[in-house]
Amino acid sequence: MMRLAHVALWTLDLDAAAAFWRRCFDAEVGDVYESRNRPGFRSRFARLPDGAAVELMTGPWVEPMAPAERVGWDHVAVSLESEAAVDALAARCKADGCLLSGPRWTGDGYYEAVIAAPDGTRIEITS
Repeated sequence: MMRLAHVALWTLDLDAAAAFWRRCFDAEVGDVYESRNRPGFRSRFARLPDGAAVELMTGPWVEPMAPAERVGWDHVAVSLESEAAVDALAARCKADGCLLSGPRWTGDGYYEAVIAAPDGTRIEITS
């Protein structure tokens, strides 16, 4: 058996990213890790209720997101298990100003909305 251990996201503001994942997805956020091998590197793991983990990472070399699409990972998708849960989180995110695309059925059969973390990282929320 093989499973994805975690995904990692660079962010400019580690505390804001941790608060976002805690607030929106009820993630349990771990303590800050500061690397002795790479000065300035800091990270925290945000563990979702189902056990999936996102490593939030920062360092003084991290630059703001490129405005255009580029090669590499584009977004993270988080399944909320129901259309009602997608609708509820999308409504909260709209009020917070971080809803990018409202709930809809996609051509490939997903019910989803797209939200943005404080640094602009896109997150699809799906049923």
